[in-house]
Amino acid sequence: MSAERPTLPPVRLHTEAELARDALAAPLLARAARLARWAGPTTRVGAGGELVEAQLPAAAEHLGLAADEDGAAEASEAWRIAVDTGLLDVHDPEGDEAGDDAEGTVSAGENLGLLTGGSPQDVLAIWLDGLEAVYADATAPVFEDFADLVGEDGSIDFDALDWDPEAEADFLDGVLGNLYLLTVGDGDGDGGSGEAPVPLPALAASVIVPDDMGEPSDDVLEQVSEAMMRLDDQFRLFEPIGLVEYRPVDEALLAEEGDQAQPPVDDEDVTRYGMVKLTPLGLYGIRARMLDAGVDAPAVGDLADKGADVLLGSIGHYPESAARSEVEQWLAGRGTDGAAADLLDAARGADQQAPLRRLHCQQALALVGTEAEPAVRAVLQDQELGGLARVWLAERGAADVPPPPESMIFWLAVDTIAAQLQAEGDLTELQGLVEGLSGQHSGFFDEVWRVDHPATAEVLEAMGRVHSDKKKAKEARKAAFKARSRSDG
Repeated sequence: MSAERPTLPPVRLHTEAELARDALAAPLLARAARLARWAGPTTRVGAGGELVEAQLPAAAEHLGLAADEDGAAEASEAWRIAVDTGLLDVHDPEGDEAGDDAEGTVSAGENLGLLTGGSPQDVLAIWLDGLEAVYADATAPVFEDFADLVGEDGSIDFDALDWDPEAEADFLDGVLGNLYLLTVGDGDGDGGSGEAPVPLPALAASVIVPDDMGEPSDDVLEQVSEAMMRLDDQFRLFEPIGLVEYRPVDEALLAEEGDQAQPPVDDEDVTRYGMVKLTPLGLYGIRARMLDAGVDAPAVGDLADKGADVLLGSIGHYPESAARSEVEQWLAGRGTDGAAADLLDAARGADQQAPLRRLHCQQALALVGTEAEPAVRAVLQDQELGGLARVWLAERGAADVPPPPESMIFWLAVDTIAAQLQAEGDLTELQGLVEGLSGQHSGFFDEVWRVDHPATAEVLEAMGRVHSDKKKAKEARKAAFKARSRSDG
């Protein structure tokens, strides 16, 4: 009976201005911008746009990096990000001397000015380009001995790599997707600033160990170990672009266990095996990649400009806090005039999701306040909305609330339980609701099966399953049979 759920819980993102500031502060993008401003007419690049080796020491010095191979490598990576994100434009050599070994020049790219003069969206678009460049590095093959891959004709034998780019990308996407899900959790998080980091072994195991496997086999543990070390390399790449906060695998641990750390046992300090956490900017980035891939990854605030029907239809499976925030933003975007009437109109219907819409309509009306009263009173005689209207008015101590007819009482009871079944909430809470509603009216099951509600039979069947009183449960099942027979007839 449940409505189709979104693929992931809604995430609370920081504002675009805050995220843009985080992007500008990401070490790799900041270095790329500094190199783009440092480059001049005499700066020379190779055929692929890379900074020529002779100029790497000067680039590293400008960035305040060590005057060694590591510093040169970091400067080279920052330069590549500057080129890949459009902070620099590369110009090929011209004239008769142009060839494979000829050097080109660079000039400031259009995006360089956008880092300081553009909108937050401009900055984030540039950062996303940088993330894609780092992602490409993270999924690239690892060369043990590049010379062994080069044939006599100079071509590269990629088959010898035993590297499947699609499988590599799928694995990393799965890891990042699980990290995203663990970060957003129940959807009530604050965008990644308060959640605990995830142990690297647990993250690796989440995409390797089958859900139905009890004790992992030695082969599976070996796969987890290999994945941990690959992820250690990948997260070291992702941290400078601001995607994650990462505590790498302890180098001393590798010395103890060889080149490859084994998954920890229960009494070991799991933090030594690597700890990773998505940053608020990382949440934004992974969600953007998911959306590009067609994944349903909602964010709180997405519905602010949608109609009331979309709002109520979408928040049905949101966690309570996220649903409340979504409604608050929706109301803030239109004011209270007409909002209550729109919500009530969207709550109507006999479709499967309608009871849950009505439940969230009632909760949304609580946020509208007293301004909703005229619209609520206008539906007092409505079969579908009259019950919730009376409840809403009574909760606010309103005067002159007409008593509901008995048929409306039973209809509202069925509708309320149907909404809880759709929400698939806590079983104990559902049991309490079922027993409370059925206990308020003597002869409840003798009457409720006659209710003209599309979910009557299904609600009674559920009541028969969860009611703790065996006699009442039997009465509910009999009533469900009557309701089925009535609807079939």
